[in-house]
Amino acid sequence: MYLLFEGIDTSGKSTQIELLTKVFKDVILTKEPGGTTFGLKAREILLEDSLHSKRAELLLFLADRAEHYHQIIKKNRDKLIVSDRGFLSGIAYALANGDFEFNHLVELNKFALEEDFPDLIILFLTNMETLTQRMGEKKLDGIELRGLEYLISVQNHMQKSLEKLAIPHLLIDATDSIDNIHKIISDTIHSKRLFS
Repeated sequence: MYLLFEGIDTSGKSTQIELLTKVFKDVILTKEPGGTTFGLKAREILLEDSLHSKRAELLLFLADRAEHYHQIIKKNRDKLIVSDRGFLSGIAYALANGDFEFNHLVELNKFALEEDFPDLIILFLTNMETLTQRMGEKKLDGIELRGLEYLISVQNHMQKSLEKLAIPHLLIDATDSIDNIHKIISDTIHSKRLFS
């Protein structure tokens, strides 16, 4: 079972992923970008925000996604895989950057993922107040420095894109308590009856 955790920075994905490792002992944790050797290099370039071409940025994300799928997802499809970010982020960031068309982005991601989308996408939704508070508590990377309005627009693109895709999903109120969110996610995974 391939689970994709999506949401903008500081929405609580990493905290919930860590809590899942205490419930599901054999879970395979990964992330995009950064889940492979190539991904670590791509992540460094992307977080520097040094690319001038938004097409170059998109293609680097897609190259990482294809390598990540080949190295991590494809060979572990019979296990519980949890990825911190993936193709939904890729589509949302591309749309927020403009000049890209949704259906074209979906086709590019199908190609990168060999048409094997996640079994469930868990999308964390935050608000400006919470985002402002949490961003003030950390050092910002190049993408976060694009501004809070930009990040909220990315989140909106994530939600709208998810509504157009025929992929099972769960929307999480990222302002809820850590324990409540953990219970909702754990119960959802258990309800699939694939893991004990």
